[in-house]
Amino acid sequence: MRKPIIAGNWKMYKTLSESVDFVRELAPRLASYTGVERVVCPTFVALAAVADALKNTDIRVGAQNLHWEAQGAYTSQIAPTMLQGLAEYVIIGHSECRAYLHETDEDINRKVKAALAYGLKPILAVGESLAQNEAGETQTFVGGQVRAALSGIESDNMQNIIIAYEPIWAIGTGKNASGEVANAIIGGTIRSTLAQLYGNEIAQSVRIQYGGSVKPSNMLEYMSQPDIDGALVGGASLKVDDFVQLVESAAKAKGL
Repeated sequence: MRKPIIAGNWKMYKTLSESVDFVRELAPRLASYTGVERVVCPTFVALAAVADALKNTDIRVGAQNLHWEAQGAYTSQIAPTMLQGLAEYVIIGHSECRAYLHETDEDINRKVKAALAYGLKPILAVGESLAQNEAGETQTFVGGQVRAALSGIESDNMQNIIIAYEPIWAIGTGKNASGEVANAIIGGTIRSTLAQLYGNEIAQSVRIQYGGSVKPSNMLEYMSQPDIDGALVGGASLKVDDFVQLVESAAKAKGL
């Protein structure tokens, strides 16, 4: 069975001190859930402090983005070399970065390659807009995003890549795809695309999360689906009780 992975994307929330206090409270409450991989993705200013606070735990740390160059005159950007030793994971291709920072498929492909080159594990986010969903374009669009992001990526790297299906229309809106619909897209579109690119064995081994208005009340529905291996969570990862309940539901649904 693919190991479930729950990642909290804190976006632009929590100061340095709030981040450290949060993980110090969270860590002991998640200590027994070793069958579920748990990841927190704080802001860059809190990354080092959070990594230090979690160094004697098995909770993983992720960054929220990176630049594809190892160094250079890129004011405000964070190089993959700067994340080494601090983060294990890095979110790449989140819809907010695509929309607000105008990241292209080519940018995202470069970032995936850079992350892998420097020993970081990408959490690759893909997802369609409401208009695309209603027009029946989800399969073509999401499959295209996966293909573009993984262009030139060799099959032996796929063990280090997580994919997060996050329909844009469900992020922070209170709307969400049903477990059945999310599973159909993850299994029928994303895994099918991976099978075409790398073969069925690798497609079945890649962990794929769902994201988009995930909360404790619907987590069990998602995690009970056979093709959903976890969640990339925004708002519900900002409260300790909610984060714990998300992990509990993942463990329960997968029989861990």
